[in-house]
Amino acid sequence: MTERRYALARPFLLSLDSYAHITGVHPDLVRRFIALGLLEMTRDAQGGLWFEPSQVSAMARILRLHRELNLNYASLGLIIDLLDRIAQLERTQRHPAARGEDRWT
Repeated sequence: MTERRYALARPFLLSLDSYAHITGVHPDLVRRFIALGLLEMTRDAQGGLWFEPSQVSAMARILRLHRELNLNYASLGLIIDLLDRIAQLERTQRHPAARGEDRWT
């Protein structure tokens, strides 16, 4: 007998309009960020755009970097990738187990 599992609830996602409203950004600019690869989203069967709540902080990061570093949106992808890599390296340095090292030897 095969065990079946069912989700108790659908994951909470924000529609394009809700996401744009919450972040204070025009939906056309949100679409531009998606085209540049700065935001992650999913599409439903009808082609609608849906965002995880974590993407609200991603938008805040994009806007902050754009404002503080005075960079164009296209170059922000490179900056965000570099910042993510630095954060990953710092986590690896702080946690020897993440590097595959045994700190007790």
